[in-house]
Amino acid sequence: MNLKNLNAENKSHKFFDLKLKDSKIKSIYQKFEKKVKLSKSFAVAVSGGPDSLALSFLSKIYSIKNKVDVNFYIVNHKLRHNSTQEAIYVNQLLKKIFVKAKILKWNGSKPVKNIQAIARYNRYNLIFNECKKRAIRNILVGHHRDDVLENFMIRLLRGSGLRGLVSLDEINNNNQLNILRPLINLEKKDLIYISKKIFNEYIEDPSNKDESFKRIKIRNLIQRLENEGLDKKKFISTISNLKKSNYSVKNYVKKNIQKNCFFSKKRNIFMINIDLFNAPEEIVFRSLSDCLKKIGGNYYYARGKKLTQIMEKIVMSISFKGTLGGCVIKKVNQTVIISKESR
Repeated sequence: MNLKNLNAENKSHKFFDLKLKDSKIKSIYQKFEKKVKLSKSFAVAVSGGPDSLALSFLSKIYSIKNKVDVNFYIVNHKLRHNSTQEAIYVNQLLKKIFVKAKILKWNGSKPVKNIQAIARYNRYNLIFNECKKRAIRNILVGHHRDDVLENFMIRLLRGSGLRGLVSLDEINNNNQLNILRPLINLEKKDLIYISKKIFNEYIEDPSNKDESFKRIKIRNLIQRLENEGLDKKKFISTISNLKKSNYSVKNYVKKNIQKNCFFSKKRNIFMINIDLFNAPEEIVFRSLSDCLKKIGGNYYYARGKKLTQIMEKIVMSISFKGTLGGCVIKKVNQTVIISKESR
């Protein structure tokens, strides 16, 4: 290592050591470190909000202390006229903690409806593809306790099942990539504290004040309920109990798939024994949707109503052929075959 690099490294170490003298920041970092436990390179998704900036700061310290490479990715959605300038500005903020992030651009036509969901889908896809190129398996995102409550309320209003209600978990697996949420037990105010102390500023997304988005309506509703005496800790405790029930269901689904499904990696198909459909409806539903997700390579599960209709046709018909989630589903005698739909 040359003298210039050595001086830069010493400067960064002194910077982080100084910041960790703040007792609150040190306590938050210690909680973060216990959650992460990574020994190989990982990635961090950065939006520029207080959550992701705090995550970036904590991740950089972790990478130094544990000698692990970390890559930081900013996605430029190009949904707003100043989005390119914002991405550059966030990159400049990260330089305060000795980080040079890579800006990923979402090119192509932009949606006019369901904007936030489509943007989120494309953001994940861009980061996933970049991680696959670099053989990175773990991606850290900045979801926190307030996001868990928001997600629960949104899914509740949609009429989601148990899996949807508790979908924000500490770890989610998506086609050999792990999405990790090490901040999920922290409150947003703690992350704002870090961002203000370390960066002095952060990006305020103007859409966070736009009640035409359902998530913002829910966020404001939760705030009003909190002002009326809502105990968020009890609400989170209820979600935690639901997660335990969901974990039990997942175990039954795993056993059902292991017993009745054969996956051909070479052909990328599932061959499913009809006995899979003899389990309780929720187990069958999840077993089939897990298979579709694996073959289709999608981030999201297939739509529930359509999947339920296909389940009914498989059970009631002698033969059946249909498509869902980028897959072809075909029943032949007592076997159901799921293959990738050709484009």
